[in-house]
Amino acid sequence: MNLAEQADQRLTAWSSLSRGRSSCGERRCLCATDGTEIVHFHGYREADVHLTLPLIAKLHPVLSRLSAVTLSPTSGWVTVRLEVPSDIDVLATLVSAALLGAHRVSTTTPAHVPPDLCRHGSRRA
Repeated sequence: MNLAEQADQRLTAWSSLSRGRSSCGERRCLCATDGTEIVHFHGYREADVHLTLPLIAKLHPVLSRLSAVTLSPTSGWVTVRLEVPSDIDVLATLVSAALLGAHRVSTTTPAHVPPDLCRHGSRRA
C-alpha cells in the first residue's frame, strides 16, 4: 500500500469525514459533514488540503517551513507531498485544521463566491 492509500485509509476512519466529489475531478476525495471538500489525492504521492486563504495566512510561518508542503499564492489549497510515513502525520494535522476552519467558512462565505480550486484546477469536461 502506498502512502496516499495509507493516508486515505487513516482519514476515512474519521467520523467527521466522508467520501465526496472533488472540484478537480479526483476520485479519492473526503468532505466535511456539511459537504465542504477538505482533502483529495493526486496520484500516489500528493494530497491537496483546502485550508482557505485566511487560514493559510494565519499558519504561513509554520507552513512555509514544512518541506512536504507546497503553498500557492492564489489558492486556499496546499499540497502535501507524501514521501515518508511522517508526511501522513503532517497531512492529518492540516486536515484537522481544515475541518475546524470549514465550518467558519461555510457559514460566512457568500453563496455567489466561486469555488476555490486546487492547483490542478478543474479537470471535468
